[in-house]
Amino acid sequence: MEKQREDRTLMAQGAAQREPDVAPYALSLTKRAMDILLATAGLIISSPLWLIIAIAIILDDGLPVLYTQERVGLNGRIFKLYKFRSMVRNAEGLTGPVLANSDDPRVTRVGRFLRRTALDELPQLLNIFLGDLSFVGPRPERPEFVREFVQRHPEYEKRHAIRPGLTGLAQIFGHYESPPEEKLAFDLKYMREATLWTDIKLIAKSFAITFAGKWQERQSHAKPK
Repeated sequence: MEKQREDRTLMAQGAAQREPDVAPYALSLTKRAMDILLATAGLIISSPLWLIIAIAIILDDGLPVLYTQERVGLNGRIFKLYKFRSMVRNAEGLTGPVLANSDDPRVTRVGRFLRRTALDELPQLLNIFLGDLSFVGPRPERPEFVREFVQRHPEYEKRHAIRPGLTGLAQIFGHYESPPEEKLAFDLKYMREATLWTDIKLIAKSFAITFAGKWQERQSHAKPK
């Protein structure tokens, strides 16, 4: 509990110390209104999928169906990120926190499909509805890794000036295993240039990748200009 309080203090102080260049739209009520509208529609439309995915997970590896992880959000606030469980139970019991890997041996059979199609991220519609996430923004990272990344790249703190996102430039134009500094460049570019039209295009591209099942199969990536 004491460690969690220290994490919250560290993230909040770091976010407050640096004033990044942020496009007005990135912090606007318009962006938040669109998030609520799309999240509500998404939860209603996807509700049958939730049942199918839950049954598949239980048959493959038992309970629990959902998995939660602490992530760093707007202004350094720690929140619980929701996912469908794609790894074996207690996957980090022996290894501790580990960065995502496209060939992670701890991923279950159903989990591989969920990750390939990004359906493991579906419960994050709840995070968007609750205000933890936006549809588009920097991908939220775990407190343990944020501390490490900030030490190596102090500008990493700037990402917390806007709501993190379910998708974003780094997810679309980067690579699943792109290094943090490359993802940071994409995130800062989005923060500077965010518009409603940018969000619409990124959401559309995300749907296209999801339907193609290509989230973990993209081999090339471009660096932001």
